[in-house]
Amino acid sequence: MARLLAHYTSLAVRRTPARLIPSAGHRQRLCPVCTNSGTSSLTRYDDAQVATDWKKRLTPEQYVVTREKGTEVPFSGIYLNHTEEGMYHCVCCDTPLFSSAAKYDSGTGWPSFCEAHGTWEHDESHANILRRPDNSLGSEATEVICKQCDAHLGHVFDDGPDPTGQRFCINSLALNFRPKTNKRSCDM
Repeated sequence: MARLLAHYTSLAVRRTPARLIPSAGHRQRLCPVCTNSGTSSLTRYDDAQVATDWKKRLTPEQYVVTREKGTEVPFSGIYLNHTEEGMYHCVCCDTPLFSSAAKYDSGTGWPSFCEAHGTWEHDESHANILRRPDNSLGSEATEVICKQCDAHLGHVFDDGPDPTGQRFCINSLALNFRPKTNKRSCDM
């Protein structure tokens, strides 16, 4: 029976196209996708199921911004004038993205940061963000997404303050804030 199942699985794999899918970690890999109705590959995420899960976990506004690459109205976000010390996390997967120490008022209408958390001397390899080219705004721009869950966060521009020269304009709807906690040592 196992050989028969393996034979039919290999036939389905040979007849279906390869496609990029998310996998554990940060890399994507090519996996076969079965397109026959009623059957599907065990190595493929069901796109409809994933979208449904995001819709259950997020508010409609958060879903539009993070999953459909929307943008909140300028000067409307809850974190625009937020000055408390702490860390801004991805609203979808709770990954730390930006420190309040890197936040500044750019006057653009969105929370702005001069660098992503984990950046060291312009090296973002340890940061939890990725940059992608984005031409949807009518001009060349750079989209910022969460490295862990591909949530759209906002855009980054090269007109920020020194020393980085970067201006990360991030949607408040894509963020959750966690205040800095002051841990006290036990007195003995």
